[in-house]
Amino acid sequence: MAKKEPKTNAMRMLERAKIPFEVHRYECKEFIDGITIADMLNEPYERVFKTLVTEGKGGGYFVFVIPIDQELDLKKAAKAAGEKSVEMIHVKDINKITGYIRGGCTAIGMKKDYPTVLDESANAQEKIIVSGGKNGIQIELTTEDYLKACKGKTSDITLR
Repeated sequence: MAKKEPKTNAMRMLERAKIPFEVHRYECKEFIDGITIADMLNEPYERVFKTLVTEGKGGGYFVFVIPIDQELDLKKAAKAAGEKSVEMIHVKDINKITGYIRGGCTAIGMKKDYPTVLDESANAQEKIIVSGGKNGIQIELTTEDYLKACKGKTSDITLR
C-alpha cells in the first residue's frame, strides 16, 4: 500500500474550493531559499514566487508575493496596501502571525486572511509556483486561481 502523502492546510483549502493545483516535492531538512528550490525543481525563476509578510504603519499585516529573484519595493508595497509605510516582520514572528514557518509560508490558509498582493509579473505566467505551506512542498496553479484562493490582487511591487 502506498504511503499517503500528508496534506498541508493550503492543499486542503484549495481542494475545498475545488481549485486545481499540482504539488512539487523536494528534499528539505531546513530553510532553503527560493532560488535553490527553483533550481532543484528545474523551474525558471520568474515562475517561482516567495511570500513575504510585512506590518503596516497602522499595525495591520500585509502579504506580498514576488518572484524569487526579485526584491520587494517597500514604497510600492505600502502604496499597494494603502498604507503610509510597511516593513518586514521579524523571522521569529512568522509562525505567530501566519501559522506557517519560514520557507513554508504561503498566503493560502494563513491564520487570518491578510490583504495579499501578488507582483503583476505573475500575469505573464500561465501558472505560478508558490510554497505549499511546508518546507519541501511547492504548489503550482494558475495566477487567477491563486488570487481567488488568497483573495489577492496584483500590483507592481518589486524594485526594477
